[in-house]
Amino acid sequence: MATTPAPTESKSRPPGTRSVLLDIAFLRLWAGTTASGLATWALPFVLGLAVLQRELGAAGLGLVLAARTAGFLAAVAVGGVLADRHSRRAVVLWSALAAAAAAPLLALGLGRSLLLMTAAAALAGAGQGACRPAFQALTAEVVDPGRRQQANAATTLAVRSSTLAGPALTALLAAFVDVATLLLGIGLLWLVAALLPGRGAPAAAGTAGSPRPQRTSFRAEFTDGIREARRHPWFLAGLGALTAVIALGYSATSVALPLISRDRYATEWVLAAAMTAYTVGALGGALVTARFRPRSQGWAAFAGLAAYGFAPLSLMLPVPPAVVIGAYAVAGIGIELFNVPWFTATQREVAPDKLARVSSLDFLVSYGLAPVGLALIAPAIHTFGATPVLGACAAACFLVPAAAALAPTARHFGPPPKPTP
Repeated sequence: MATTPAPTESKSRPPGTRSVLLDIAFLRLWAGTTASGLATWALPFVLGLAVLQRELGAAGLGLVLAARTAGFLAAVAVGGVLADRHSRRAVVLWSALAAAAAAPLLALGLGRSLLLMTAAAALAGAGQGACRPAFQALTAEVVDPGRRQQANAATTLAVRSSTLAGPALTALLAAFVDVATLLLGIGLLWLVAALLPGRGAPAAAGTAGSPRPQRTSFRAEFTDGIREARRHPWFLAGLGALTAVIALGYSATSVALPLISRDRYATEWVLAAAMTAYTVGALGGALVTARFRPRSQGWAAFAGLAAYGFAPLSLMLPVPPAVVIGAYAVAGIGIELFNVPWFTATQREVAPDKLARVSSLDFLVSYGLAPVGLALIAPAIHTFGATPVLGACAAACFLVPAAAALAPTARHFGPPPKPTP
């Protein structure tokens, strides 16, 4: 099986002695990752503007977004195998180019062909899905281990900042250009994501004349990635906790918050303020994790993940709006206290030649079950009422990460660090 060998450590400087923000190779990767994240966020928002301008119906919007999700889920596992089998940089290039090519097709189909828009959205989702594990693995090639947490925090800060400022900027642009032009702008963002990142570190093996390992099937290689994930109990426990929080907590709040903002508080500003507080909190969490190194990093990360339970908990009772907004800010802080160490630990502990496949498993499971939660929460609220459903989801957010923290090696997201002599 042909794999990507472990990158060599840079000999120009000791790891961790220079800020990652001064590293040109990382800055190029950071800009590409940020562009892909902004393009991923912008598509649903711009298509929503198309609905407001009556260029796309509500049913059509649902179909197009479902096609994008299907394309993502279909491609993320394949992208993980390809990124471990070939150059991670090449996988980023071709997958982002595929997403870029989908943008003009979406613009062409707008108001003319829902079938074309659906196919283009599936292509966009496939490009997005294929590049996600490749970007994760490429970070491990570009950045040395001592600075990866800072690198992951910097990427999170950029993406969260984009989602905070993006709606206002897009709404401003919509006053001067039409939706089709905005869709073409999303394609330009994907071109930046495709072309700007540089290559990773030189390979330590695989020189000319060395025997080429025999390549096996996609299924066998993906199964090999699952076996690698199973070697790390902390990873399986964290993936289970993350999936529970996304499928239950995040889905519940996504459905319930608009309803409660309308029915309990009789205003839309609670919805807007809570979502803004969540993003601002996530920005704060990313800033903290750039420097925060707790002795029990895994336990601290699981505590952060469990903090998402305060969001559904705040929606259960008729509390003042400030309580809801504060709960969402706490949830945002907590989610990044988990995400950044989680990505960093995966890049550190997983075998380098299987990193993209394990990362694809992460995205496949956590993102794959999110639509199931979204589909079931609304009927559950209709049948049982909002309070018991939100209570059950809040309990799951608190209890599942607590149980995951008891898994072997979960305390440190890997073996305990060796004592410094």
